[in-house]
Amino acid sequence: MAHPMTVLVTGAGGLLGAEVTARLTAAGHRVLALLHGTGDIVRNDGTRLTPWPGTLVPVTGDVTRPGLGLTAAEGHLARTADRIVHCAAVTDFGLPEERYDSVNVHGTRHVLDLALAGRTPLVHLSTAYVCGERDGTVREDELDTGGRPGNGYERSKLTAETLVHEAAADGLPVTVVRPSIITGAARTGRIRDFKTVYPVLKVFTSGLVRSAPGHYDAVLDLVPVDHVADLVAEAALRFTDARGHTLHAVGHELTLRDFSDVLAEYPSLRVPRFVPPSAFSASALCGRERRYHDRVISLYAPYFRRRVHFDTARAAAFSGRPAPTHGRTYLRRLLDHCLKAGYLGGPPPPRVLAARRTHGSTQ
Repeated sequence: MAHPMTVLVTGAGGLLGAEVTARLTAAGHRVLALLHGTGDIVRNDGTRLTPWPGTLVPVTGDVTRPGLGLTAAEGHLARTADRIVHCAAVTDFGLPEERYDSVNVHGTRHVLDLALAGRTPLVHLSTAYVCGERDGTVREDELDTGGRPGNGYERSKLTAETLVHEAAADGLPVTVVRPSIITGAARTGRIRDFKTVYPVLKVFTSGLVRSAPGHYDAVLDLVPVDHVADLVAEAALRFTDARGHTLHAVGHELTLRDFSDVLAEYPSLRVPRFVPPSAFSASALCGRERRYHDRVISLYAPYFRRRVHFDTARAAAFSGRPAPTHGRTYLRRLLDHCLKAGYLGGPPPPRVLAARRTHGSTQ
């Protein structure tokens, strides 16, 4: 192994940040784990990472503040880092625009200021959905292709990534990693936080919203959290090979037809009906259904319209691993974990599990 490095990881307490931190420390490197508060660093499997001066050093800070809100001593420590991995971001939908700007845009600017001061190599976490609302294949070397951002989160991440590319043009060593929709572990389906697409699953499968605007050939791209963390950590550790590249960390493509067909395998789960957006009227929904549509489903409406495919040529060449496949099998794994954990009700009955074993290789 090359000599141990010091890596500053922002958002180290988040789902992805914790997994990246675990991989870097396991590889023998010291991580300065920037935390917004004094909470523990909990991995996706529920285990806690234990602070240790030689490998894991928690640092309390705030990316929304200049200098990341660090004390003089902590700031000096941060400036000695060999790498910066910027995971900190607000990823919830439906928040005020100022919140996205404060964390995702200004936070990135403050991280860039720190990186530029020492020309510290930066691995920046963006999103594959900086492409905005568009169809077709999105290449890794594309950024602003004119597609309208689907929501405030996408807008802020597009702005932030643009800042990163401007810094790269000024000589900052940069790698950008763009995950799609981060979901549970590849083999177990386990997820620490039921965020991203999970509230949509809950609202749909409980029958709280029975119809929504969408195209059955629209594509949801779900990527296991461990796949993303592997790629991010590898980009930090093999930065010379990753420098200057944008890497799509994407995964299991599922059309809404796939989504509906898999849900239909579970007797306890309701299956939503997707209506062409031009023919859908939210005002025609009943009172309770309209409320859940407006509060949850409408926030994800762009994802039910896009017929998009994310190219992974560079990511595959860099990592040596192709993007995951077998989307239907993976979705079953996610649903099984949700049921087991009680998020979508009880566990699936044995007869359903037995029947689905015959579909193990179905995509």
